[in-house]
Amino acid sequence: MYLKSLEISGFKSFAGKASLSFTAPITSIVGPNGSGKSNVAEAFRYVLGEQSMKSMRGRRTEDLIWNGSRSTPKSNRASVKLRFDNTPHETEAGVRRLFDIDFDEVIIERIIHRDASSEYQLNGSPVRLKDIIELLAAAHIGASGHHIISQGEADRVLSVNTRERRGMIEDALGLKIYQYKKEESERKLEKTRENLEKAEGLRREIKPHLMFLSKQVQKIEKAQELANELAEKLIEYFAREHVHIERERTALSTEKKPLEDRMHTVEKELTHARKELERLETKDTTSDDLLKAEEELRTVRKEKDTITEETGCIEGEIVATKRQLEREAERRAKGDLRTVPWSAVSELHASVLKDIESLGSSEDVGAFKRIVATFKEKLTALIERFRGDDTPHAEEKELESTLKKLMAQKETLLSNRNSIEAREASLSDTYKKVQKTIEDDKDSGREMERTVFALSGVQQDIRLSLQTLSAREDALKAETEEWKRDIGEASALLGTRIAYEAQVATFRNEPVEDRHEQHERKRLIERMKIRLEESGLGGSDDLMKEYKEVGDRDAFLEREIADLYASADSLEGLIKELNTTLSLEFERGVEKINTEFQTFFSLMFGGGEAELALVKEKVKKEIMYDEDGEPILSPETDNEDTEPMLGVEIKVALPRKKIRGLEMLSGGERALTSIALIFAMSQVNPPPFVILDETDAALDEANSKRYGDMIENLAKRTQLILITHNRETMSRAGVLYGVTMDAHAASQLLSVSFTEAIAVAK
Repeated sequence: MYLKSLEISGFKSFAGKASLSFTAPITSIVGPNGSGKSNVAEAFRYVLGEQSMKSMRGRRTEDLIWNGSRSTPKSNRASVKLRFDNTPHETEAGVRRLFDIDFDEVIIERIIHRDASSEYQLNGSPVRLKDIIELLAAAHIGASGHHIISQGEADRVLSVNTRERRGMIEDALGLKIYQYKKEESERKLEKTRENLEKAEGLRREIKPHLMFLSKQVQKIEKAQELANELAEKLIEYFAREHVHIERERTALSTEKKPLEDRMHTVEKELTHARKELERLETKDTTSDDLLKAEEELRTVRKEKDTITEETGCIEGEIVATKRQLEREAERRAKGDLRTVPWSAVSELHASVLKDIESLGSSEDVGAFKRIVATFKEKLTALIERFRGDDTPHAEEKELESTLKKLMAQKETLLSNRNSIEAREASLSDTYKKVQKTIEDDKDSGREMERTVFALSGVQQDIRLSLQTLSAREDALKAETEEWKRDIGEASALLGTRIAYEAQVATFRNEPVEDRHEQHERKRLIERMKIRLEESGLGGSDDLMKEYKEVGDRDAFLEREIADLYASADSLEGLIKELNTTLSLEFERGVEKINTEFQTFFSLMFGGGEAELALVKEKVKKEIMYDEDGEPILSPETDNEDTEPMLGVEIKVALPRKKIRGLEMLSGGERALTSIALIFAMSQVNPPPFVILDETDAALDEANSKRYGDMIENLAKRTQLILITHNRETMSRAGVLYGVTMDAHAASQLLSVSFTEAIAVAK
């Protein structure tokens, strides 16, 4: 037995905690009307995930929670807990667990609060409703399945249409898991189609922008081609310009060297000629007398200048000394200067410090005043002591001594100057006589003057040639600077690589060409620069980045759309496969149910025939609409076309009666037929438990006995929980639970174990 217990707390009429243990194959729940028996069946529905309030006989969530009585307060929460045995069991398919989780006991609990919040727990851990439904579906258990049949629902299997009956039979056959997977796949397919539509919409949105960016990129690519062509032209231009500069520099160096050598030779010859001319012009004046007279005259004049400078300096010092003596005398007369020995000042300082230190941190104001008075007396005594001292200061005496020395030096210098002036006059006369002799010898150097003139002309020509070369050097320097500047501009326009390639290109050995071709190349480059700037290549990086991002986005959407199409195809294939599986399993299951249905029907009616027949039922197709709200019609059919679907029809034939339709059955006969069908469905794929809520209410005594035999037979394959008033049904139970209403209007449980009672009776 899989079902172990049911615990109810605060649910509907159960104010407190109530527990039902299912230790027997058949458990019967009995009690008077209104005591809360059916609330036990609804507790099963509730904990198994029922979402319909109508099925729970309520309108609001609060209707499921104990609402209190005069003496018992209402509850704020309700909980129902189911406990299952999940130890491995021997089955036809081998040893397996009831639930596909690795626990020997599975506890499913649902809790609901008055604020309508609900929570599910699996073995004490919070889970989703979806997880509970999937877990239960794998064990052929559901909130509103064939295994929970209430009093008013026994006849439902007969009264529903063929499509709904098919769903009930599929649930009984354990095909709910396939239905769930199919519905899940259909939801995923719908979501996939929605995502596909969104992805295609996004791709349509970015397509115009991508086309615009593509055109801009084409322009940029053309501009890039122009930039590459310009780079090639620039590299060639830089290489040829470098060759021109190097060749011009070499040529200038080659031309300049001989001219500099010639200039050096001419300057040397000119210097020699000038010296020779000077020698001829001063041939007689280079005698020892002339040189001696000239040297003596220069020496005497230098001595005279020195004595004059010294005399001026001494006179300035004399004037300054006199002024300082006058200031000292004035200050002494005013009494501003007094000489006070340092020892007297130091003695006064030490005495005052001693008096202050003796005071210490004392706050005696009188002592402080005495120290101040003492300091005042000592300071006054010191001033009076040195007040009458009018003797000249030592510095004043020193100034007077200095003045005397300066006056003596001045007299000495004046005397020496008079002697030197006399010597200067004598030497000047001698020099004039010798100079007159020189004038007479000048004519002898005329030829040498012509030589000097000729050499000067040659020197001037060489200098002009060197100036021309210097101008060419300046022009070459300007060309070099322009070449470097052009490289920098090219680097700014085309990137730093151009500078590197330009440096590499300088190692190429370009052939000599006319400068006119280079100038034409430069003009072509300038025109290409203008075209490149007009093309707007400067902002190409951002545009290319945006184009790449949008392109990547479009490619991603393209891949996403392809993946979504593949996913949709896969889901459609899965749905088709599930439909095939459902159809095949359903048809096989119907055959098995028919066998059991015939057996139970014959048992209930003492013969007769009963079967389930598959019929095709036309169902209108769902009409699809376009964006404008117009219906999308199939090219082959219109919206009135229908598609066939297999339903289930019940055919019965009672013994000894000519009745061949459900419409002609009496109430009792319908009840027996529905019970036979429900039991047959349970026999084909037995659920872990079946709950029958007063399904035997319409049976007479004879049929109740047959009903009891049937449930005993059914209990061999599944647990039965019977809510009944029928004594025959009660007698077949192993455990009997009685539900009664106490004085507080709350449901209470009483239990009797017939197995234990029989043992005691024996």
